[in-house]
Parts: sequence; C-alpha cells; structure tokens
Amino acid sequence: MLLGHLATPDLGPVENRLVASYLGWGMRPEGTMRAIPLGAKGRFTFIVEPRHLASQFKDAMLPPVLATPMMIMAMENAALNAIRDYLEPGETAVGTAVDVRHAAATPAGQRVTSDAEVTHVEGRRIVFSVTARDEVEEIGKGIHERMVINVHRLNQRLAAKTEGER
Repeated sequence: MLLGHLATPDLGPVENRLVASYLGWGMRPEGTMRAIPLGAKGRFTFIVEPRHLASQFKDAMLPPVLATPMMIMAMENAALNAIRDYLEPGETAVGTAVDVRHAAATPAGQRVTSDAEVTHVEGRRIVFSVTARDEVEEIGKGIHERMVINVHRLNQRLAAKTEGER
C-alpha cells in the first residue's frame, strides 16, 4: 500500500477520532458537517509534461512516461473535487491513505483524466474509488481516503511544531 499523510486502514470511529485529536484537527459537534453523499463524483485532468515524468523522480534512464506519484496526485485532486462543494468555509480534506495500482505507462504529451467517486463516509473520513485513464486505456485504479479538517486548527498545530524546532 502507498500511504499519503496518514494511514487509517480499517480504523473505526473511535480510532479515527483519536488520530484526528492527536493531529490537532479537532472534533466538531455531531451534525455540523455538511452531508457528503455517496456517489458524489469529481474529475481532474492534465497533460503529461516533462515535469511529470518518472525520469524526473527516479532514474534518468527511464523512458519518458508518467510517474506514479503524478498519477496519484491526479487521483487525489479528483477526490477533492468530488467533495469540494460540501466543505464549509475554513475546511479542506487531506489525504490519509492511498492504495492504487499503476497498470499502464503513459507517454509525455497525452491527456490523463482521473475520476473519483465517494463510496463511504464515516464522520469526517471519506473513502473514494479512483481511476486514471490516458487517451488510450485505463492506467490505474484503487482506493483513496481523505479526512475533513479545519484549516485554522491545522495551521495552529503546524506553528506549534515549527516553534518546537527552534
């Protein structure tokens, strides 16, 4: 499994609250979050440029093909686009888990389209089915999770961490 910011596989509501509390994301009172419907969909599209190539991240000898982290970035953006309209001002959703397969190479210059669909909502934790296609075929698919957070609280936690480094 490839992990984003935080792995939360198979955690229940109590464990997810503990993780959120530890990270300083705060807990909102029940019922104050807008409902995110199952089936909500989002899309993200981009053209593969030299900066997206595997040879930029790994071995320069690799052919000019899309890097897996860039495919995952597109999937994460599609997921965020699926729920953006349901977030309150001051909220966003951060990636907490990624479990995907990169099944086919995509050359530079091709358009990549990623789609995400909400498949499960548990409190502030949202699970998505994600796919990515180039102009010819499906290049990847899997599961992605995001957690709705309060941006102000996250910034406070980050500031405290930064102060602790000095």
